[in-house]
Amino acid sequence: MKQGAQGSPGTPAASRVPARQQRPAAGADPGRERDTAVQGAARGEHTHGERPVPEPRAAVQRSSVRGQILDALRTALVTGDLKPGEVYSAPVLGERFGVSATPVREAMQQLALEGAVEVVPNRGFRVVERGARELAELAEVRALIEVPVMLRLARTVPAERWAELRPLAEETVRVAAAGCPATYAESDRAFHRALLALAGNEQLVRIAEDLHRRSQWPPVRRGRAVLLADASDHLALLDALASGDVDGVRRLVGGHFAGAG
Repeated sequence: MKQGAQGSPGTPAASRVPARQQRPAAGADPGRERDTAVQGAARGEHTHGERPVPEPRAAVQRSSVRGQILDALRTALVTGDLKPGEVYSAPVLGERFGVSATPVREAMQQLALEGAVEVVPNRGFRVVERGARELAELAEVRALIEVPVMLRLARTVPAERWAELRPLAEETVRVAAAGCPATYAESDRAFHRALLALAGNEQLVRIAEDLHRRSQWPPVRRGRAVLLADASDHLALLDALASGDVDGVRRLVGGHFAGAG
């Protein structure tokens, strides 16, 4: 049987490619061809010399696990399961959550960026300790940012838009009645985030939420009655905003931040 044209089964793939495809044509500039390929790749075009991109399945799964661990760690911080001043290692926390140390380490690094923990070289991560002064400073900064925005919104946003936020405010009351600080913290942030979103400034929302989250770590022990009072401020604030009561908005927001809500 003739195999000259097809090549034997054991012949490497490169040797079966016609010679004209293995060598550049006479007079061709290899450097120019390489530059053209690089430019094509930069534009997202296919280049014959590039390696196939592997399926992103593993990376997506790792990102999903990291997100779940991040949420679990945030909850543990708010509930006090991760205690201020204590050092926790990624391997030990990984065993606790039933995952490898890698997604835990990535989640803790995100928490370090958010100011909830700090890196301890060769040991792990220490949960930050915040005193009353630092918490008061965070509340002051939040007020400096959010109060002027809410006063402006009180003058410009129609009443029906505030009515759309009422279910979120009522949800904070329901969650406060249950007395779970971690769940209330999340519901509280959701209400404030939706309220500030009406200003149409994504950077404002992002910065304000970061400050809000920092003010919740470490958790300040507040009973159900305190949580309910904090949540009731949300309903009163919506009423003042809907009626354009600027003085009422200023008074409510100032008192709300004083209570670190």
